[in-house]
Amino acid sequence: MLPTIDRLATIVVCEDDPATRELLCGNLEADRYDPLAAGTAEEALRHCRYGTPDALIVDIVLPDASGLDVIREIRAATDAAAPFDPELPIVALSGRGSDGDRVRGLRAGADDYLVKPYFYDELLERVRKLLSRRSSHRGGPVRVGVLSIDPATREVRVGEREVELANKEFELLRALAAEPERVFTKEELLRDVWGFETAGRTRTLDSHASRLRRKLDPDRGTYVVNCWGVGYRLVGG
Repeated sequence: MLPTIDRLATIVVCEDDPATRELLCGNLEADRYDPLAAGTAEEALRHCRYGTPDALIVDIVLPDASGLDVIREIRAATDAAAPFDPELPIVALSGRGSDGDRVRGLRAGADDYLVKPYFYDELLERVRKLLSRRSSHRGGPVRVGVLSIDPATREVRVGEREVELANKEFELLRALAAEPERVFTKEELLRDVWGFETAGRTRTLDSHASRLRRKLDPDRGTYVVNCWGVGYRLVGG
């Protein structure tokens, strides 16, 4: 039997250069971290919304938006049901190292600012220090009617009953709970939860939604509503 390796933390790595991104993710994996790779601001925000990361490493220069805007978007999420953790530890990477650039990055909300070229060991040490200082409080559970979804502990309850969910079932529920009552299209859910570029003919979403519905409400299947031909929505019962 192969040994089980416990990952220390999940880290979103947003870097537009594929070679640099692959190297950084490879090093993090070797050091027992779970990297979520992103090449654009949109991908980074998607991972931060649905991947429940413990930290974010983000390049300032990205093809679709500034890394500063990614940081600002996360820090602005102060509502209890916000899609992001506003206290997420963030390290900004940039090829510009003037005092003004550093201050701008820190004002946007970065916890640390590292100038390229950097040594991987230095970056890792800075991430470790941020993680060690991270508060154990990551926001309270999201509640939809009698449903309670805690992103930090991944605990799901229906009233007083605890519900055991597989990883993708939890991510699907969390995606739906981001905007209760809203109908999410199949294309959106397959992209955001599974990372599929196109829906194709896969039955993955329908299978997971069916299992999730039965686990939340074995008798009536109340909470996860199939909107035929469109997608799914979450209701409070």
